[in-house]
Amino acid sequence: MTRQWTVDAFAAAPFRGNPACVVEPVAAWQDAGWMQTVAMENNQAETAFLRATDDPARFDLRWFTPAAEVDLCGHATMAAAHVLLAELGLDVPAVTFDTRSGPLIVRRAGEGYEMDFPADPPRRTDSPPCLNEALGMVPVEVWAGRYLVAVLADAGAVRALSPDIRALATIQGEVGEAGHVVVCAPANPGDDVDVIDRFFAPGCGVDEDPATGSAHCILGPLYADRLGRATVRFHQAFPGRGGDIETEAMGERVLLRGRAVTVVESRLRV
Repeated sequence: MTRQWTVDAFAAAPFRGNPACVVEPVAAWQDAGWMQTVAMENNQAETAFLRATDDPARFDLRWFTPAAEVDLCGHATMAAAHVLLAELGLDVPAVTFDTRSGPLIVRRAGEGYEMDFPADPPRRTDSPPCLNEALGMVPVEVWAGRYLVAVLADAGAVRALSPDIRALATIQGEVGEAGHVVVCAPANPGDDVDVIDRFFAPGCGVDEDPATGSAHCILGPLYADRLGRATVRFHQAFPGRGGDIETEAMGERVLLRGRAVTVVESRLRV
């Protein structure tokens, strides 16, 4: 039987942040269809699969939503590192994951982790047709990176947003795939973060994601430029959970910081 863990990533306590399942490392990949079926069964935003290499600090990593394999996933990468370092006792200063998006490095950072990811600085773009109707409001600005980014008037608008998910699934920006939209706004004065955001991803089978590392590869550079400093604190305001992510812009790379908590250990009997 194969062990797996459910980890809440970008969370300081259980039942917050974004849950990801992590299957224990294997020596050779299982069939992709089997991995997709396991991800469907787990029914989390992502399930992470690991393959060991000759280097004890280096692993191959793949991510599957319940609907498809994806090119980049931040919270499931953090969850994978947490399983290796906290659950399996891997004693290394950093873990490198080889992925579809190139090598991703995760290090311990205080009580949490720091991930070294490729930056995705967005560019200003026109609003796609029907975006306003799908969101139910008019963005102040629209930007395009891997995902479409809609800047709203204030944090209250981000928190209150109740978009038409079916309509969002058809929204296509100038780059990236349809159905992936970040909404964001500056936090309110007195908040302990800089930016409030949410991420809707019906294009890959996830109506709304609770805490999304890949989205902050876009938001980190965007708000570093706006605020005039490299480090920015974000709260992804998924209703009932919420995740906390700190970014540091480093040119072509961005550092993502957060904590992770194991909530379930289980065994696959297939």
